[in-house]
Amino acid sequence: ASVLLRPGEAVAERGWSPVPATGYGWLPLLAGVALVEAVRLLAEVDAKLKWPNDLLVDGAKCAGVLAEAVPGDGAAQPPAIVVGVGLNVTLRADELPENPTGLPATSLRLAGATATERRVAALWRAVLGRDSVGLDDNFFDSGGTSLVVTELRHRLVQEFGREVRLADLFRLPTVRTFAGTLDGTTTSDTHSRAVTRATARREAMLTRDAWRNRSLDRPTEGQQ
Repeated sequence: ASVLLRPGEAVAERGWSPVPATGYGWLPLLAGVALVEAVRLLAEVDAKLKWPNDLLVDGAKCAGVLAEAVPGDGAAQPPAIVVGVGLNVTLRADELPENPTGLPATSLRLAGATATERRVAALWRAVLGRDSVGLDDNFFDSGGTSLVVTELRHRLVQEFGREVRLADLFRLPTVRTFAGTLDGTTTSDTHSRAVTRATARREAMLTRDAWRNRSLDRPTEGQQ
């Protein structure tokens, strides 16, 4: 995708002053920063910017940013800037270029950002009231409660049009593992680790509640 920018022209209705030509060099870097933020928010992957114009995921190139000046119509018109972004979204491993710019290549699909994960992550963010949620963030460690998980279940049923059991949300409390269940891609090993974590979490909650009840039942000083 590409966009034509005219930073040298003022936009009076928005109160924007013209940018001097000496500032045009910042545009590729600013576009790269915006791209990283968008990928982190929407694809829920740990994207990083390799200065000045490569977006990396797990050390592999997933996108590139280029900027090119286009001369104005006359001496009085400042040049425009075309900013282009090439983002590998759904490419498979056999479709990727080999070592672009000396780096291995990847795509959002290979990095784990499936369509189902994006839809699940959006619901996670909505019910938790958070701007971002990682694919492997634990729902309950991120502020989820029994009331919130009930609301999440309701929204998942509406979004996917299928029955969702509360037990599954407790057993598979991350976007990656739960989305994998919806897609049928969660492996038995992943499921086993999720069950182990869920069991440990339930035991910790029971222990905490037992200590709380014990403290409440203990007579305070002066009471018989």
